[in-house]
Amino acid sequence: MHSGHHYSLKEVLFWTRREIAAILVLGLVPTLLYVGLGWRWLAMPWVPIALVGTASAFIVGFKNNATYDRLWEARQIWGSVVNVSRAWGVLVRDMVDPAPPDGSGFADARQQLVHRHLAWLTALRYQLREPRSWETTTQPANVEYSRRFHVAERETALPDELQRYLTPADAAYVLSKKNRATHLLGLQSRQLKVLVDDGALEMFRYFELTRLLTDLYEQQGKCERLKNFPYPRQFATVNLFVARVFVFLVPFGLLQEFDKLGAHFVWLTVPFSALVSWIFLTMERVGESTENPFEGSANDVPITALARTIEIDLRELLDEMEIPAALQPVNNILM
Repeated sequence: MHSGHHYSLKEVLFWTRREIAAILVLGLVPTLLYVGLGWRWLAMPWVPIALVGTASAFIVGFKNNATYDRLWEARQIWGSVVNVSRAWGVLVRDMVDPAPPDGSGFADARQQLVHRHLAWLTALRYQLREPRSWETTTQPANVEYSRRFHVAERETALPDELQRYLTPADAAYVLSKKNRATHLLGLQSRQLKVLVDDGALEMFRYFELTRLLTDLYEQQGKCERLKNFPYPRQFATVNLFVARVFVFLVPFGLLQEFDKLGAHFVWLTVPFSALVSWIFLTMERVGESTENPFEGSANDVPITALARTIEIDLRELLDEMEIPAALQPVNNILM
């Protein structure tokens, strides 16, 4: 997530410089042929090209609206994760009686339940950062821009992170599973049942806590839906093809229009066709970069920072002394 006022013009031009070079060449070649060799037949009427541009504008606008909805839905889901996590911490602290933990390394069962929840957050964000074939982080421009910030899930290993919150037995069990987050919630449910059987948790309070676990399962499922089901490829394909067809036609339509102003004005075809094409291609790329809100790009929902905020809140609820610092943006990018 970009946390500054806006992307600078320098950043945007750096991000799209390959497209800029291509459309400048695309505008220059027909202009040279039109002026130098007298190939007047290259000029095309502007009206049909404008119709293609209108269609492209509608399609690009539709895609950007749809991809923004995906991004905003992801942010709402993680807003719910924050709220339910805080509720979990408070209810565990106040409703669960002091009881021995299920393993060593914790003061009591309440601390273990809270720390296992932090492990769930960790496992979930690692799962959401796993690459998918349709994501865009491997594109050259995105790879270059990613050097300006850090994706924690790609710099540290999940086992090292989980051992901060789990007993060795729990960590080994969870790491043997494919969907680690799901099984961590399963361990939470199992321990709540043991606490009920031991008399450390009343049945009514047990139902309240299991309701929160069900809510966490629901939020996890929503995240997985966005992660594993991309913006439909048929729409993305049509959007890309129509935009490129329009960009290809623009300089041929502008040749005749600028030639009407005078012989030398025809060279304005190069900068103006590049400008028009750049606007459409950049809008298409903006929509593409917003499609996948968990892929690890500069426009992601900052799930790492949100998980750290939750950890700070829950550790403070337990009056722990070792409180991690909140994550800060790197070059205005917060992950």
